[in-house]
Amino acid sequence: MTKKLLIMCGTGVATSTVVTGKVKTWLEDNGLEDKVSLHQSKISDELNRIDDYDIIVSTTIVPDDIRDKVIDGVPLLTGMGVDEMYDRIEEKINQ
Repeated sequence: MTKKLLIMCGTGVATSTVVTGKVKTWLEDNGLEDKVSLHQSKISDELNRIDDYDIIVSTTIVPDDIRDKVIDGVPLLTGMGVDEMYDRIEEKINQ
C-alpha cells in the first residue's frame, strides 16, 4: 500500500520545496520511492485535510491538535537531527 506523504511549510513554496527534494532523494537512495506518494503544500490549505495523509512533515508551526501527527522537517534545513527525522518517516512508511 502506498502511503501519502505531505510536506508543508508556511507558503508551500520555499522551504517545502527544499525539504521535498531532500526527502525524494532519501526515498530513492533507500528504495522507498515506490511506497510513498509525495505531496507538497502550505499549511493553510491542508489543516482541514490532515487526515487524508499518512505521513506529514512540516517546517512550520502546527496547531496543538495535530502536533502528534506531524514530523518536524526543520532538521533538513539545519542539518541537526536529520537521521532521527528520517527514522521517524521510515517507521511511518513501514507501519
